[in-house]
Amino acid sequence: MSTPDPRYVIGVDVGTGSARAGLFDLQGRMVATAKHDIQTFHAAGAIVEQSSTDIWAAVCRSVQDTLASAGVPAAQVAGIGFDATCSLVVLGEGGQPLPVGTSEDPARDIIVWMDHRAVAQAERINATGHPVLRYVGGRISPEMETPKLLWLHEHRPAVFNAAWQFFDLTDYLTWRASGDLARSTCTITCKWTYLAHEQRWDESYFRTIGLGMLADEGFKRIGRRAVPPGTPLGQGLTAEAAAALGLLPGTPVAAGLIDAHAGGLGTVGAAGDPVDSLGYVFGTSSCTMTTTREPVFVSGVWGPYFSAMVPGAWLNEGGQSVAGAAIERLLALHPAAPEAARTAAAQGQPLPAWLAQQVAQRCPQPSDSARLAAGLHVLPEFLGNRAPHADPHARACIAGLGMDSDLDSLLALYVAGLCGIGYGLRQIIDVQAAAGAPVQQVVISGGAGRLDLVRQLLADATGKPVLATQAEEPVLLGAAILGALAARCFADAPAAMAAMSHTGQRYEPAGGRIAAAHAGRYQAFQRLQAVTREIREAEKGLA
Repeated sequence: MSTPDPRYVIGVDVGTGSARAGLFDLQGRMVATAKHDIQTFHAAGAIVEQSSTDIWAAVCRSVQDTLASAGVPAAQVAGIGFDATCSLVVLGEGGQPLPVGTSEDPARDIIVWMDHRAVAQAERINATGHPVLRYVGGRISPEMETPKLLWLHEHRPAVFNAAWQFFDLTDYLTWRASGDLARSTCTITCKWTYLAHEQRWDESYFRTIGLGMLADEGFKRIGRRAVPPGTPLGQGLTAEAAAALGLLPGTPVAAGLIDAHAGGLGTVGAAGDPVDSLGYVFGTSSCTMTTTREPVFVSGVWGPYFSAMVPGAWLNEGGQSVAGAAIERLLALHPAAPEAARTAAAQGQPLPAWLAQQVAQRCPQPSDSARLAAGLHVLPEFLGNRAPHADPHARACIAGLGMDSDLDSLLALYVAGLCGIGYGLRQIIDVQAAAGAPVQQVVISGGAGRLDLVRQLLADATGKPVLATQAEEPVLLGAAILGALAARCFADAPAAMAAMSHTGQRYEPAGGRIAAAHAGRYQAFQRLQAVTREIREAEKGLA
């Protein structure tokens, strides 16, 4: 009996809170999905850690459960692709986990992307003014990996010296799957300062910032070989990884992507030319992905990065350090939130979805919902401004808050918060356009961006059409596209994107008085940013 031709690909996405797997056909239809939660450890000083062992176990269970749910035999899986958060994994000899913090627990071997322990290191790196910083928008973020490596070198020297490999989480997963130490140009270009357009690390950068030992070693601990996303790795799945995942040894494994970039890959091709669309991944944080044919330098916006998402094209990456998490924190501040959350839970809904229903009852036309927030303005920068100000010290601000504690005031706060997220997005779009990277539309993905209310408010706040894809899980789809490329199901990334990603609903921005109101609120948003910076400057003596 002959083995059926492979007809499916698997995408694996490791986010901040869970590992998910999705099985897709080659038309981009998701057949089955499963997820398992992962552990996160918080400590004082903005420290956030995870376990690579725990994450790999969750990945394996998710893939097994997905295959079981679909009833698809492993022989029909053509390839597998991975994406993950840009978190730092530290392994000793033989791949043993090393403790990255004061817990001394080797299971806690990951510094999570949102960990801000390396703010001081990032500031010192930025003070050097090294030319490499041009490719991260002029200022490196403490969320990136070289500040974190410098922190480890300074605060955990024994661990730093004992490390065999420093991985971005995506590259750790592809190594576990294939045994191949190659790094994705996406991860090391976007988060480690690799110059993909020149196919090299800049030795002088590492020597300038105090990590010259990595250059002395020939960069063997952070990646000597870089390959574009979708490149097949090793000989495919190793026997050990295949057994753990429930797949066949030799199944092609693709070089991966950062999770937001996978969302971009799974969306921007759906709307035609990727250059026309800004990919907006709206999850716990938000990321903006703008594709250009030539490099565009934008102050405060990461990049330009070569071959970091679409092979052969340049990418500018912006975003907000918290987005979905900002809305959650904002709602938690309101006295009516606990009762509203209980009501939502009794109806089997998350609180934001239930609140969106309440808004719709009061404003049948979604664009009219902004009137609920009249006089109330939210600058939702709870964890700093990632772009375009590259200011990790920025903080949130609420203006116009009264003594009301009823449901209507909770709805007003919710809508004002969503508008604030939209104005932050508008600011990134405007700055990029002024630098020479305009976009015609926004293509949205991410769990926090699924509601019609959210999409319409983003369209109105930015003045750009917002497109949603047909894919329910565009980040998983982006990872699956990588698997299809590794299996050579398509000639190249644009062909795979065109075949597997398709547009869905389109949300047009309102005009007239509503557009004028948002323009005025956007000005207020920018003034709040300026005022909070002035206040911080005035209070420097208290720090």
